[in-house]
Amino acid sequence: MANLVNLEAVSKSYGIVPLLSGVSLGIDEGDRIGVVGLNGGGKTTLLEVLAGLEAPDTGRVSQNRGLRAAVLTQRIELAEQVSVRHAVLDPLGVTAEYEWAADPRVRGVLDGLGITALGLDRPVAGLSGGERRRVALAATLVPELELVMLDEPTNHLDVEGVRWLAEHLAARRCAVVVVTHDRWFLDNVCTRTWEVTDGRVDGYDGGYADWVYARAERLRLAGAAEDRRRNLARKELAWLRRGPPARTSKPRYRIEAAEALIADVPPPRDNVELLAFAKRRLGRTVLELEDVTVTIAGRRLLDAETWRIGPGDRIGLVGVNGSGKTTLLRLLAGEREPDAGRRVQGQTVFLAHLHQELEGLPESLRVLEAVEEIASHITLGRRELSASQLAERLGFPASKQWTAVADLSGGERRRLQLTRLLMAEPNVLLLDEPTNDLDIDTLQQLEDLLDGWPGSLVVVSHDRYFVDRVCDTVVALLGDGRITHLPGGIEEYLARRDSAPADISDSSLGAPKEAVQLRAARKELARLERQMERLSGREAQLQQQITQQAADPVAFRELDDELRVVLAAKNDLETRWLEVAESAQP
Repeated sequence: MANLVNLEAVSKSYGIVPLLSGVSLGIDEGDRIGVVGLNGGGKTTLLEVLAGLEAPDTGRVSQNRGLRAAVLTQRIELAEQVSVRHAVLDPLGVTAEYEWAADPRVRGVLDGLGITALGLDRPVAGLSGGERRRVALAATLVPELELVMLDEPTNHLDVEGVRWLAEHLAARRCAVVVVTHDRWFLDNVCTRTWEVTDGRVDGYDGGYADWVYARAERLRLAGAAEDRRRNLARKELAWLRRGPPARTSKPRYRIEAAEALIADVPPPRDNVELLAFAKRRLGRTVLELEDVTVTIAGRRLLDAETWRIGPGDRIGLVGVNGSGKTTLLRLLAGEREPDAGRRVQGQTVFLAHLHQELEGLPESLRVLEAVEEIASHITLGRRELSASQLAERLGFPASKQWTAVADLSGGERRRLQLTRLLMAEPNVLLLDEPTNDLDIDTLQQLEDLLDGWPGSLVVVSHDRYFVDRVCDTVVALLGDGRITHLPGGIEEYLARRDSAPADISDSSLGAPKEAVQLRAARKELARLERQMERLSGREAQLQQQITQQAADPVAFRELDDELRVVLAAKNDLETRWLEVAESAQP
């Protein structure tokens, strides 16, 4: 197996900050490497040094003579005066359709990334930022290459686009190095993982799940050090083991060693307790759309549709780019009026809406001041956090909390936006692409915070792992004027999209619809059974506590109220289980 690129004792600093320190590593033919680490920790710098875009301060970078390689950075450079056709196909040296139309790889890239639907004759100058990103990605992928290097390629792709890209890269014979925070993508594409931390690059076999196991094992051996990171790793392991089986190549003995960490870890989220708390905070009515019609540019987004969001509902909203997800969030937030019908908001609702745009930040303040401007303390479930503690949880250590807001990077501004939103202690959250620009460690921290957050939640995200981790149900906008509930989650959404005329996905790449639906039904059954098991355990606890508190009328009444909630939820789950069990039979 030939070596393509080598780094020997490479160091690189910006100002006084060392990002790479004495790094030695190599890329071989066929490698598929995921690069992870904190924002600002050196991931992009490593990619640019590998690609020859940045020279190292010390050390040596060597490439195979005549290496055919391409790199996509976050700095998009497209000629304004050309058409999409020229921007994408110039790397091939051809633009005449008869020269490339018969090439299945080129055709697949154009269709898979939605470039054909975007319009090959459109001028680059009129494209949005997301459209430019897709065009630049397509231009990187169309040539026949030995090495592809991509920096955050899933940004601005919807769920189908991310799936297509994962399948495309896994099927290509070239080596791949990809910087990404998309954990599903890492697991489905990468066979090796590089973690950039403190100037080092540590290598692991496998994708995201393997990296989590390796980190947990390393922290276990470290004893009492890094308590907070170890506890978070334990919770992430608990999620991986309780959720769908992770794609991991770890030997069984290493998995068992890592699982020793999670023997006593509670479920990542106690839905019953959170639901009871949410009902006390929100009452029965939260947000409702009644016979609502919404039209965008002559297209019906909603057609006399009724949708109710209840207390404690945690909903993931999916759909292709341009399907109207952001518009629906704005409608829920009251920022847009329906063309017909009405929006109802409960009297006790305190709503917060995270937009995709970075707006409303106080440029004249420092980070901690900007957080404390909202509140000095927050209560999440049973935990109380100060403004400084929450800022630290979301990626602002003490050394960063006195940085001027005006000096923050895009990713840091996104984290500050999230911190300020949570500090307001809303009971309804509308989050539009909250994972954009967040590294994996910050994502884990955000998920941990949302696990204990008692309220209703609607999330728009292309991050499948985040949706699975944070949401209990998934709904979709499929272009039929309806909000469609999907018991099988994102797998069912992709199956439905595969069976419909596809505008940015290649349905031939997916599994047969019946197989995907059967798999989704069985996944739903397993989830329902886990929830019923937790409810049964809670029911037994409450029965015991009621017996013990029989002499205390106040405690007895509170426990009895919670028991009623548990029994009602258990009854609903049993009914749902019977419905799904029929569709889970082959």
